[in-house]
Amino acid sequence: MAPSRRAETPIERHVWVVAGVVILGMIMSILDTTIVNVALATLARDLHSGVAAVQWVITGYMLALGATIPLTGWAARRFGAKPTYMVSLVLFTVGSAACGLSSAIGPLIAFRVLQGVGGGMLMPVAMIIMAEVAGPQRMGRVMGVVSMPAMIAPILGPVLGGVIVQSLHWSWIFFVNVPVGVLALAMAARMLPHTDSGEAGPLDLRGLLLLSSGLVGFTFGISELGAGAPIGSLKVLLGGLLGLALMGAFLASSSRAARPLLDLRLYRSRIYSGAAFTTLGASAALFGAMILIPLYYQVVRGDSVIAAGLLTVPQGLGALVAMPLAGRISERLGGGRVAVAGVLLLSISTVPLAFLGARTSLVYISAILLVRGLSIGLCFMPAMTAAFAALRPEQVSDASPQLNVLQRIGGAVGTAIVAAVLAGASRQARTPAALAHAYDKTYWVALAIAALSLLPALLLLRAERADVRERSAGEQHPQAALEGAGL
Repeated sequence: MAPSRRAETPIERHVWVVAGVVILGMIMSILDTTIVNVALATLARDLHSGVAAVQWVITGYMLALGATIPLTGWAARRFGAKPTYMVSLVLFTVGSAACGLSSAIGPLIAFRVLQGVGGGMLMPVAMIIMAEVAGPQRMGRVMGVVSMPAMIAPILGPVLGGVIVQSLHWSWIFFVNVPVGVLALAMAARMLPHTDSGEAGPLDLRGLLLLSSGLVGFTFGISELGAGAPIGSLKVLLGGLLGLALMGAFLASSSRAARPLLDLRLYRSRIYSGAAFTTLGASAALFGAMILIPLYYQVVRGDSVIAAGLLTVPQGLGALVAMPLAGRISERLGGGRVAVAGVLLLSISTVPLAFLGARTSLVYISAILLVRGLSIGLCFMPAMTAAFAALRPEQVSDASPQLNVLQRIGGAVGTAIVAAVLAGASRQARTPAALAHAYDKTYWVALAIAALSLLPALLLLRAERADVRERSAGEQHPQAALEGAGL
């Protein structure tokens, strides 16, 4: 039994104003996860550093993101979502300016960590604010718009980075954030409302240390695997296994804490747990395969970074079209149905990519990417919408960092697996045709990841249907009792 159609609750102008303000901050943070990638060679040359040291410009930022996200929910409850968001903006903007002014690799890495501390809180706090302002009845439509930067920025980041590196000094990769950050801060101070995220309670310091350390270790191990380290290497095993052990200790500690850092009781809700693990699976499927097409254009076909970025635009256009529609449809039909359709479409659109050659038509590839973009909007946004719709308002500050953690873990795992498979498949490839065949093999692995992500989406669909049946039975029971009493 499908969720019943509901009349749409109108969205007032102030909700869209708040959405516009938080999008400004979010897009900076997400762009910075990919915009620096294209400048690594330039940074190594200008700062007289090796590639291994320069790689920490990216790794340090990613580790800081992972370490900071768990703190977000408590900070929003303790200090308020608006002040937390504004402090995050200040840290990110100051860190960006300091990165641009750096003249040595050590300070640059340190200020990238500062950037990551601010950037790690921007996305989850923005989601907390929007969930509280929009409310569950309008969450799908609003988040369909607000979350578009999360899908588009990773695609546009290398293009923007390539243009800056070729036209300006590399420091402008960081300086470009400063005016945007100042504008976002001014708008936030004036336009963001003060919201109530619930009682904070004392900070679960043990939980924070365990989870943040675990995420840092796991992310580091997975990043090393994706960068080409063997799966049995000390860095991968020590980082990955230690990270998993610390996260396991966090789960045990949370079960005993009076007010844990993250409320894991949310997973007692079948809808929330189904949506959360759909987010995990979809992130692994989407972000893992997302690195392949730009690399295919550059490595197999010999295109420039800018050209490769522009050739991925159809995927971004598909996501832009699908995400607002997916939010609206999810409100009416339930996120499970739409997520299942999206994951199926993602899987189907992966199959043609497993047969690419060195000279496959660009029009053909662009058409496939357009379909994949549609699937991005259809499988990612509905899961987030379903998760927030299943919560009470005071639970949002716990759910937002959890969903962001799952998204980043899924993306890191998917990317590492795909990168490791590609490295192995292309090791002996010497010709464009052989390289294309290596990418074909890797896309079969990407298809397997997408197919596996269908399982939690089906669980979400099943949970939503069970919830509808229970609510229908509850609504019918009072009438049945009256009839049985002869009234």
